[in-house]
Amino acid sequence: MEITEVIGEIPYRLALAGGWIDQPFVSQHNPEPPGSMVVAAVEPQFRFMDRAGMSTSTREAARQLWGDRLPARDPALLVRELYEEENRGKSEPSGSQDMIGLLYPGICRLDYDWSVEGGVFPAHIESCNDPEVAAWLERTIHILPVAPRPEGYNPLGVKNLDPEWIRRLGRSGKDCYAAILNRDAEALGRSFNECMACWEAILPRTVRHPAVKVDLVGLLRCYQSRYPGAMYSGCGGGYLYVVSEEPVPGAFHAKIRI
Repeated sequence: MEITEVIGEIPYRLALAGGWIDQPFVSQHNPEPPGSMVVAAVEPQFRFMDRAGMSTSTREAARQLWGDRLPARDPALLVRELYEEENRGKSEPSGSQDMIGLLYPGICRLDYDWSVEGGVFPAHIESCNDPEVAAWLERTIHILPVAPRPEGYNPLGVKNLDPEWIRRLGRSGKDCYAAILNRDAEALGRSFNECMACWEAILPRTVRHPAVKVDLVGLLRCYQSRYPGAMYSGCGGGYLYVVSEEPVPGAFHAKIRI
C-alpha cells in the first residue's frame, strides 16, 4: 500500500526566507519593491504535522476542490482558484505563497510588489527545476520537528511594520534564492538567519507568544550558533530548518518535486 493512497498525491511545500512579504499588509510598506520569498514543492512521502507551516490547510482545501491529485491545468490559474476557495470569508487570508508552493514544481522565488494586484499575487515568479540544485537543497536543509502551533495562537497580535525591516525581509528572499542557485550553504544560512531577525522585529509573536510553551528563541539561537543558519517552517514553531552540509542529529530530509 502506498502512502499516497492515504494522504493523497498533492505536494506539501517548504516556505524559506522572505516569508510574510506575500501579505499585502507587509509588502505595502516595502520601500524597495519587489520583495521576495522562496518556496519549494515537496513530494508527499509521509504526513507532515498540521499547524506546522507546511501549508496543510491549503493542501486540504486543494483536496476538497480537486481530489487527491492536482489537475493538469495551468498552475497560474489553479493558484487563483485555490486562493479563492481557501480564503472565502476569511478576515485574515492565507498568502498566495501557500498555493504557489503546492502548485508550482521545483524551487521558486516569488516577487511581491504592492503596486501589482495589491500585492496579493506575485508580480513575477522565477523557477528552478534543475535536478542537481534540487538534490543539493534536499541534502542541505535538515528538518527537525519542534511542535505545532497551539490552538488559539495568532501571530498578528503585535505588528511593527517598520519599512527598513520589511526591506530587509524582502531582500532575504532574493539572497536565499541566489544562494540556492549557487549551492552556497553559508549564504543560504545567512538568509535564513536574516529572515528570522526580520520576523522577530516585524511580528514578534511569530516566535514569542504566551500560548507557545516551547522556547522557540532558545532553540533557534542554539542551532544558529552551531550551523550556518536556521529558521522555522512557520510562525509559532512547526519544524526547524537547519542549513548544514554535515549531519544534524534527529533531522530528516524532504524530497523536492521537480
